[in-house]
Amino acid sequence: MRTHAVAIVGSGPSGFYAAGALLDAEDPPVRVDMFDRLATPWGLVRAGVAPDHPKIKSVSTQYEKIAARPGFRFFGHVCLGEDVTVEELLERYDAVVYAVGSQTERRLGIPGEDRPGSLASVDFVGWYNGHPDYAGLDPDLGASRAVVIGAGNVALDVARMLLLTEDELRGTDTADHAVDVLTASGVREVVVCGRRGPVEAAFTTTELRELNDLEGLAVAVDPAQVPDAAGDADLPKATRRNVELFRSWAGAGPDAGASRRMEFRFLRSPVAILGEGEDGPVTGVELGINRLETDDEGRVRPVDTGERETLECGVVLRAVGYRGVALPGVPFDDRTGTIPHVEGRIEGREREYVVGWIKRGPTGIIGTNRKDANETVRGLLADLASGAREDATIASAEEVEEWLSGRCPDLVDLDGWEAIDAHERAAGEDGGQPRRKIVDRTAFMDLVREQARAQ
Repeated sequence: MRTHAVAIVGSGPSGFYAAGALLDAEDPPVRVDMFDRLATPWGLVRAGVAPDHPKIKSVSTQYEKIAARPGFRFFGHVCLGEDVTVEELLERYDAVVYAVGSQTERRLGIPGEDRPGSLASVDFVGWYNGHPDYAGLDPDLGASRAVVIGAGNVALDVARMLLLTEDELRGTDTADHAVDVLTASGVREVVVCGRRGPVEAAFTTTELRELNDLEGLAVAVDPAQVPDAAGDADLPKATRRNVELFRSWAGAGPDAGASRRMEFRFLRSPVAILGEGEDGPVTGVELGINRLETDDEGRVRPVDTGERETLECGVVLRAVGYRGVALPGVPFDDRTGTIPHVEGRIEGREREYVVGWIKRGPTGIIGTNRKDANETVRGLLADLASGAREDATIASAEEVEEWLSGRCPDLVDLDGWEAIDAHERAAGEDGGQPRRKIVDRTAFMDLVREQARAQ
């Protein structure tokens, strides 16, 4: 029985969990080549998890162990649709797995959404995490108040990052350019707006509790928006803990002595982002005031009451969810922002599979991707075990590397990434940081070429 070859496009959590499951296979045995359009792997673990959450980022040690296994290779700076095509991958591999995540934002669809100062959370998160695509974002944070639209952990992350002190930022792997802007920021108040109530909000309790540990931060909630304790027994445990936190903040009293303030404002939906003229910078948000109704299926929905309020601010962060992007030559469901599939097998295609957010949508936590990837890999391995590919001719590992080297002059292999990783970690030591991130493609390649010359 020959060793089969699988290409994985995307190097975030779902891609690594799929790689690990494939490398575990013995019948049939599999080797894995992982591709990413960036020089660096780990996806949102590197470029999406908030820098002040190092424990969550530490999951990358699992991916390092997978990358060190025999049969695994990494190729960075390879863009599907530009450097290589789906057809070319299928010529060289027995199967292709797409693990590209959800790369863009869900739109609000309201007037003023594209004004200067109205920012998508995906862009802002990428900017402070040192993602090369967003290093030049340069947000204007001179205003004293920012508004965050959304009631999930990403909304909480961007709100918290706006209010961290310089000392709290300096010990993280926040990109240098973002640390400079955030420490000079004029923002002292962030209002987080959710369209439903505290019971329906998607924050995790751990993230909410962290707010109590932040230096000089007062947290405010309107007592009228928090249900009383009489209904707590009917709530799931995690929801009950969240509501208890909101209730404690609602009863906290004045913000005396606090240098920064975060307010949660529930039952509010943005109607328009305001500013001078059609293209002037943000000056405020018009909010619709909602009430909650339960439909026939038991789902709680916000209903616009017709009442309005205006909240002055100088920056708006839109954090209402991520959305997948179509890949060249791959089926795509524009309604759901995902690749259509049945248990990970792409509908209407042979030898093509999908994992992670581009498979199921942007739901779950990092660990959710393991179960998701295992489901897909079970089907893939069953297809390989059928024997249909046993006599197929594919490219050897050496032929693949030669092909990629000819196509991608800035190709970064696993040795190149490890050189980048070592440099970033060493650069962070003096400042007590986990790493100081490189954000420039030229700087990446200078390091990679220096490492190649040293070998």
